[in-house]
Amino acid sequence: MGASQSVSEKSIHEFVVKDAKGEEVDLSIYRGKVVLVVNVASKCGYTDSNYTQLTQLYSKYKERGLEILAFPCNQFLSQEPGSSQEAQEFACTRFKAEYPIFQKVSVNGPDTAPVYKFLKASKTGFLGSRIKWNFTKFLVDKEGRAIKRYGTTTTPLSIEADIKEALGEN
Repeated sequence: MGASQSVSEKSIHEFVVKDAKGEEVDLSIYRGKVVLVVNVASKCGYTDSNYTQLTQLYSKYKERGLEILAFPCNQFLSQEPGSSQEAQEFACTRFKAEYPIFQKVSVNGPDTAPVYKFLKASKTGFLGSRIKWNFTKFLVDKEGRAIKRYGTTTTPLSIEADIKEALGEN
């Protein structure tokens, strides 16, 4: 159940994902940027604090090379029940998110999105590679390697020092 899956990719930049409208996005466009990848949900108890703080981090660090990639996920108590576009509208309207909101994905199980297979194989967590809940965060360096993993209860602002270090500011 929590075993790591073998992946051949060495970098997040090797993946192509779909945006909220179903258009392909080649993650190589983020080469040279520090990336925070987050599985998000609109009806979770952690939604308000995480989206608010993600928006604050993005506003503060986007010009310095931070990108946030949000992937809606409905695997945890169906807390992201709408469409991908509805999830994007929610984040952008309610929380003024300017970072990309992608197509809904599975982060666990047989239908796990390939980019999440890579991230989980790179950095395991408390339950092995399995993602425990919404708002699990992966910090990815400029070369596309996952360097840190944070659980749901780790707030975005609490990892600011790690972001600064990855950006080369410490």
